[in-house]
Amino acid sequence: MLRSELVARLQEEFAPLRASEVEHAVDIVLDEIAVALAAGGRVELRGFGAFSVRKRDARTGRNPRTGAAVKVAAKRVPFFKPGKELRLKVNGGEEP
Repeated sequence: MLRSELVARLQEEFAPLRASEVEHAVDIVLDEIAVALAAGGRVELRGFGAFSVRKRDARTGRNPRTGAAVKVAAKRVPFFKPGKELRLKVNGGEEP
């Protein structure tokens, strides 16, 4: 689902609101998640899942084209862990 599709679905659900208001609300939610993660925090949406940041240590990688060793710097990456309700929906109501 694209951001525009999400806005359209929410617009259908909340008909009294204008599309620009719904789009602004979606922007605020996504921006706040990004700000919290950038600050090293965690965002938990009950029933959906939790967003957090994980640290990856520096390592030596390989250039797939040449096979040469390449140094990869340490970095922080976003991580998502789905909640139980989301896992159940994705798996058709069955716990894997």
